[in-house]
Amino acid sequence: QVQLVESGGGLVQAGGSLRLSCAASGILFSVEIMAWYRQAPGKERELVARVTPSGITTYSDSVKGRFSISRDTAKKTVYLQMDSLKPEDTAGYYCNTFPSAETSWGRGTQVTVSS
Repeated sequence: QVQLVESGGGLVQAGGSLRLSCAASGILFSVEIMAWYRQAPGKERELVARVTPSGITTYSDSVKGRFSISRDTAKKTVYLQMDSLKPEDTAGYYCNTFPSAETSWGRGTQVTVSS
């Protein structure tokens, strides 16, 4: 049974930082591309960043240069370091494989950036 548990969200002022974590179980973590997604109210879920098993990273244009994704294979955990946060980053953040597995979505963690 796949389980993805996100944590680390919160309320932060614009320009601040947060570090999200996602603990994975029930998947072969070492061979999966892992990704962070986000969904703002009234909007579709979007891909934010992904990281391959070898550590190659890709970012959406909206977060490039501000966010950093990483992974710890031994801990089966993927991280998202978010710096220079903007109000438009406010959303629920979710991790999943890439491409995403629809049956694997966790509860996510809420990030709210105040102006």
